[in-house]
Amino acid sequence: MSLPRLKVITSNNLDLFQERLDRYLEQLDRDEVVVDVKFSTAALGETVEFSALVQTQKTESWA
Repeated sequence: MSLPRLKVITSNNLDLFQERLDRYLEQLDRDEVVVDVKFSTAALGETVEFSALVQTQKTESWA
């Protein structure tokens, strides 16, 4: 089994955040599984920043 991969996705626009998260998940290899997702928000002045930390790991081929 390979080492886990981490990806941070952020945006201060909710629609753009969702689009970036969807795009990342769609590009994963068939043998790569999502192990965990951490989500948070942070107030930045008048806006809100949305963040996700996605942990994935490559598995053995399904063959």
